[in-house]
Amino acid sequence: MPGESAVGYLAERHGTTVSCAVVPLELDELGEGEVLVAVEWSSVNYKDALATRPDGGVARLDRLVLGIDLAGTVLESSSPEHRPGEAVLVHGYGLGVSHHGGFATHARVPASWVVGLPAGLTAREAMILGTAGFTAALSVVRLQHHGIGPSDGPVLVTGATGGVGSFSVAMLSLLGFEVVASTGKEDAAGWLGALGASSVIGREELSRPGRPLEAQRYAGAVDCVGGSTLGGVLRTLSWGGAVAASGVTGGAELVTTVFPFILRAVSLLGVDSTQTSLEERAATWERIATELRPADLETFVAGEIGLGALGPVLDRLLAGGARGRYLVRPG
Repeated sequence: MPGESAVGYLAERHGTTVSCAVVPLELDELGEGEVLVAVEWSSVNYKDALATRPDGGVARLDRLVLGIDLAGTVLESSSPEHRPGEAVLVHGYGLGVSHHGGFATHARVPASWVVGLPAGLTAREAMILGTAGFTAALSVVRLQHHGIGPSDGPVLVTGATGGVGSFSVAMLSLLGFEVVASTGKEDAAGWLGALGASSVIGREELSRPGRPLEAQRYAGAVDCVGGSTLGGVLRTLSWGGAVAASGVTGGAELVTTVFPFILRAVSLLGVDSTQTSLEERAATWERIATELRPADLETFVAGEIGLGALGPVLDRLLAGGARGRYLVRPG
C-alpha cells in the first residue's frame, strides 16, 4: 500500500552463525503472493527457535523473517477467494521457512496458503492454538480415523507440556478419552491434570531401553518427541493400536523392532501439518473452533511479547525451559 512499510524479526545467516534483529522492511521485500495481511498475532513454535540456529535445518533463506504462523486481516488481495477486511490465518507451507513469516507487522502470502478464520475464534485465540493446536487436532483426528475410541483404553501423550502435547491432552480429554501424559517436568502434573490428564508419568519410563515388546498399556498415543521415546511408545501399545507422530525434540532416530507391527498390528501414523491441503486445513480448523476447542484457552498462555522480546523466548524453547504458549503481537 502506498506509503506503508513493515517491521519484522529478521534472521540472517553469516557463514556458520545466525544473527537476529527487529528491522524495517518495505512491503515489496515481503515476498511473492496475492494476499497482503496486516498481522495481528503470531505465536512462538519450536521450529521458529530452530530457525535461529545455523544447524537447525529449518531456514531455507539466508535472510528470513521468522514466524511459522499468523492471524490477521486482509489489506490487499488480487485473488477472488479473499477480500480486504477478511479475518484470516496462515501457517505451514513455506511460511517462516522459505518465505517471510508471521513475526512482522505485515505478511504477503500466496492465496493458496490462506484460511478464513472460522466463526467463534478471534485472531488472538487462533494463535493461542496456532500451528501447535492444529498439529494436535490432526493427530487426534488421525487416531479417530484409525478407529480408536474412548472405550478402547487409555491414550498416551508424550512431550505433554509442549504446544502440541498440551493441546492433545486437552482435545483427547474433551472427546472422553482417558489421557496419560508423559513429561520430563516434575512440577507440571497439576497443570496437566487441569488440562484433562488422568495421570502423569515421567519421560524416563518410555525413553530407557526395554524389551522388544512390553505390557500392553495404551490403545493409542500422540508422540511429540520422537527418538527413544517413540520406540518406547511402540513397545507399549495394545494390539491394533496406533501412534500419531509429529515431533523430533527427542531426536530423529527411531530405534525399534518389527515386532510391534507384525505381532500386535500396531500402526505408526505420520502427522505433517506443513503440507496439509487447504480443504483439510479449513475442515480441521472448523473442528478446532467447535468440538476440539479447549474450554479455557488462556490456560495455555505463558505470555504475550512484542518483536523485541523474541530472542530470550526462542532461546528458552531451545533449552527446553518453556511451558505453554507465547503469543507475539507485532504491532
